[in-house]
Amino acid sequence: MISILGIPLDENSSFLKGTAKAPRLIMDAFHSDASNMFSENGVNCADPNTITDLGDMQLSTGELSMVSIRKTVQKELNHEQKVISLGGDHSVTFPIIQAYSQSYPDLNILHVDAHPDLYDNFENNPYSHASPFARIMENGLVKRLVQVGIRTLNDHQKEQVERFGVEVIEMRDFDSSISLSFDGPVYVSIDLDGLDPAFAPGVSHHEPGGLSTRELINLIHHMDGQVVGGDIVEFNPDRDINDITATVSAKLLKELIGKIIK
Repeated sequence: MISILGIPLDENSSFLKGTAKAPRLIMDAFHSDASNMFSENGVNCADPNTITDLGDMQLSTGELSMVSIRKTVQKELNHEQKVISLGGDHSVTFPIIQAYSQSYPDLNILHVDAHPDLYDNFENNPYSHASPFARIMENGLVKRLVQVGIRTLNDHQKEQVERFGVEVIEMRDFDSSISLSFDGPVYVSIDLDGLDPAFAPGVSHHEPGGLSTRELINLIHHMDGQVVGGDIVEFNPDRDINDITATVSAKLLKELIGKIIK
């Protein structure tokens, strides 16, 4: 029912590379004996009848990588699987949503991040990890995009928010009692720098003042909508401390699985 797909891609990262190392480390933490395999809502995330680990993709570069990601996700969706992808940088979300939009024409996205990732053109790379949601919105791939945890809006990205009708809940306005409601299927995209660096130090772009792990888990638990897939991206193991971010990523993976199943 759920396919877990590792996407070890970081060629579209700015500032620092390293996120390509993340997927297998997340899965190591996911299976660690330090915790059990149940989500908080009681789903057994080790059930082989429910969960399939596809391992890590073997990727080329540039547009070929984007096409390969899209086709791999589409194949799983065609087999009526839901897909949770482990990045890798945030550029992977664009080809994933290209695939998802074919199976779910009324798709919504809940996007958790410190950054809106709406740059029209960042470093002359159309696939930059700073641009996936611009590509998604300009291609009309989703019905609604809601962004939570944003705390880096500049003038250009404010213009992009207006251009695409994005709903932004900036971190300065975040209320821990928030409960989001979606009409139709929802894809959840989690950039780990949406969390405060105290909770996820293993990211390339530290942005203080973010969500706590508990606030993010509660956001997932309390949202009203049919979750059909998601991704966890931008974990950079080169900056992690005592596997904190790997463990947080594995916890979020369990909670996404639990939300999809129940």
